[in-house]
Amino acid sequence: MPTPLLHSCKPLSKTWLNRMFSLVYAVALSVLLLRHCRNLIYSPSTIAVTLFLADFVLAFLWLTYQCFHWNPVERKVFPENLKHVASESKYPPIDVLICTADPTKEPPIGVVNTALSVLAYEYPTEKLSVYVSDDGGSKMTLYAFMECAKFAKQWIPYCKKYGVVDRAPEAYFGSQPSSYPETHDIKIMYEDMKSRVEAAVQSGGLSLDRVMEPEFQDAFRKWTPDFTSRQHPTVIQILLDNNADNDVAGGVTPNLIYVSREKNNHQPHNFKAGALNVMLRVSGLMTNGKLVLVLDCDMYSNDPETPLRALCYFMDPNADPKLGFVQFPQRFDGINKNDIYASEFMPETQILSLGMDGLLGTQFMGTGGFFKRDTISDDSPCGVTTGGVQTKSKPVKSKDILVLAHEVASCNYEDHTKWGSKIGFRYGTITEDTYTSFRLHCEGWKSVLCNPKRAAFLGGSPSNLNDGLTQIKRWYMGFLEIFFNKYCPLIYGVRSMNPLQALCYTHYTLRSFWSIPIIIYAFLPQISLINSVPIFTKVSDDGFFLYVFLFLGSYGKDFLDFVVFGRRSAIRWWNHQRMWLMWGLSSYPFALLEWSLKCFGLSTFRFNVTSKVVDEEQNRLYEQGVVEFGVESVLLLPISVASLVSLWAFAKGVMHVLIYGRLEQFFVQIFISGFVVVNSWVIYEGMVLRKDRGKMPLKITLASIATAIAIYFLSTLVVFP
Repeated sequence: MPTPLLHSCKPLSKTWLNRMFSLVYAVALSVLLLRHCRNLIYSPSTIAVTLFLADFVLAFLWLTYQCFHWNPVERKVFPENLKHVASESKYPPIDVLICTADPTKEPPIGVVNTALSVLAYEYPTEKLSVYVSDDGGSKMTLYAFMECAKFAKQWIPYCKKYGVVDRAPEAYFGSQPSSYPETHDIKIMYEDMKSRVEAAVQSGGLSLDRVMEPEFQDAFRKWTPDFTSRQHPTVIQILLDNNADNDVAGGVTPNLIYVSREKNNHQPHNFKAGALNVMLRVSGLMTNGKLVLVLDCDMYSNDPETPLRALCYFMDPNADPKLGFVQFPQRFDGINKNDIYASEFMPETQILSLGMDGLLGTQFMGTGGFFKRDTISDDSPCGVTTGGVQTKSKPVKSKDILVLAHEVASCNYEDHTKWGSKIGFRYGTITEDTYTSFRLHCEGWKSVLCNPKRAAFLGGSPSNLNDGLTQIKRWYMGFLEIFFNKYCPLIYGVRSMNPLQALCYTHYTLRSFWSIPIIIYAFLPQISLINSVPIFTKVSDDGFFLYVFLFLGSYGKDFLDFVVFGRRSAIRWWNHQRMWLMWGLSSYPFALLEWSLKCFGLSTFRFNVTSKVVDEEQNRLYEQGVVEFGVESVLLLPISVASLVSLWAFAKGVMHVLIYGRLEQFFVQIFISGFVVVNSWVIYEGMVLRKDRGKMPLKITLASIATAIAIYFLSTLVVFP
């Protein structure tokens, strides 16, 4: 009898269109670059060199971008067939690692919701362990999870009894759920827990009077006056133990364990990667689950059968032994109708990931990834030397286990080991997710993308412009750290894996170089137009139609991918391409600048957690689709300057054509200026028309006007004397 099908994979129907377009567009790009080379030979000038640089960078990044479109695939899973392959007793144990770092930016009640959503998975509870890494060392977070453990004993049996799908309480009670006999009581219990947790966070302190259990009181006594988020001892607290605790229905509870690793001001802590590696070691000693799920603190489970979907790959009798991890794409809730900040990252999560999946597999996205433990560890329990102590059969509360767990969570445990270089999540960049998956793919491991119709996880996203720009800047600075190290994707990667896969990683890690052509095209044509200097071909020349094809081809293909194949609205596509221009003027160049300063030892980067706290006014503006500028941030300055220069150039160009004619010579420059003006309408609104709190700060507006004028006068002295 044949084994029931657990998953399927087929190429996307648009693959032939991708390949044909790539070949035709590549020919057109080659012609453009040849024209540039001819101009450099026969008519060399600063402008010619600058335009060549812009188009060369665009051509290189476009070429690497096509690797994602060469062989995209679509997968499906059939978890209903798992029962024909293995019984529940054969399911592998799963350790879930949830990371949080700052209770003021990541509210503990949100982290509690994420934990509750996975504690209530449709999975054997005795095979499920949830570890919470509190990298901020906050006693409010520990208190929140003490309350979480109590509520979980009510919540888990309730969800399983009634087949609840939304197993994050906040999402469940906010969706007007069906009413069952216990629903009202469960909701009151949750609201009471939520109010206690939020009161503790708002007070900024916690009295031991609130903590009744003696063992928990001992844990809280570690918060001495010298205890800070960057200098403190290890705190490990077992909140639920499946060997000792039962829920209200008499069932076994999953394990729930709080971990705050030791921190020392004189020891590098390696950001999230360091926290995850501590969790790998601690979980390897305590429960040693064969599968490890990594989750961000705000990425709650939206599908209780997600582990079963992952098992469709891991438990397939014909599975590739080099399958290292299964990645579920990031999805976000709370995004407004038109996604004004492009927070969905639809191309990355829904298009490009399918392309990598058709090669060696998609990259790890920092959350929603199920790893085989031996993919990121060696033969001992996740690289832990136990000194002869047998840990497999000991309960998690065993004294021997706890002593070893504290040892492996110490800040100097990794000294002179391979942690962060050959074992665990890799160090050397703040984007440890992409770097780790890149190194794993170099080592021969593979991955698959599991993309069910119902999102496996849902998380939060920035709801103001400054947070969105800052997040992108942080990511792309990390990508630069990946490219410019000894494991460079373009050199080491091409030698170690499928070259197309290596070029996909190259594209990601060099995306900040998009700032070069975007800045050039945001200023050079406009400044030239203001000075009445034509720099592009005339409308009547053959070269004009080459520019038309390249522009329409690029934007048309992007529109097809986003709207037709991605099934998103045209307005969302427009907002996404507008944000791409903003990133190119702001986040990307500042990422390059900050990385350069760091290389020369002139800047020490500090990781800033993106705030998940949204006030009422900010939320109101976001829901209305109004862009919020209301922060005096240097990231807004280049965007504002470019918008003003383009408006000035467009007005000057139209006036020049009306008075003197010469439309053929200046048409391309007027079009580019007008295109930027149309994209900048929200900026003009923020500067002049709006009166609400989210308007453009006056200082930024005045500084932008002064900078635009300075650029003009400088250009008259240097470029167009």
